Amino acid sequence: MICKILLSIVLTLVIIFVVPFPVYGLFSVAGLVETPEDAAVAAFMLGVLVSKVGTAIGFVLLFYAARSVFSDRWMTYAFLWWLMSAIHEVGQSIGPGYAWMEGIAGIISETVYFPLAAFVTCRLLGAAVGSGVNHPVSDHL
Repeated sequence: MICKILLSIVLTLVIIFVVPFPVYGLFSVAGLVETPEDAAVAAFMLGVLVSKVGTAIGFVLLFYAARSVFSDRWMTYAFLWWLMSAIHEVGQSIGPGYAWMEGIAGIISETVYFPLAAFVTCRLLGAAVGSGVNHPVSDHL
């Protein structure tokens, strides 16, 4: 099971790190967001990677701990993560140094990568998607 957990963390990290590139790229090409200065790109990307590593670990380990509830409800799990992250994006957009368009790009990215990551994580760590496994607690959610 440890191998499946580690694989799930790695795959989740790849998904949540790679998906924002085309979204932010389109926003950048359209002139809606600015890219970091040349010297700051490496530091920026390292910071994003470290942040995403933490998110991937939390995402997978929380799913694993609650898999009896979310194995058949992986979309609900994805929605809860999306909701938390969308609220975070709005909060950042209100503050200084973060544009609304960056927040919108983040929400669009999260709309794609949280369901993808939840599906992959569920396939690796939970019961088969749509397996019909009865979970007494999840039947009431």
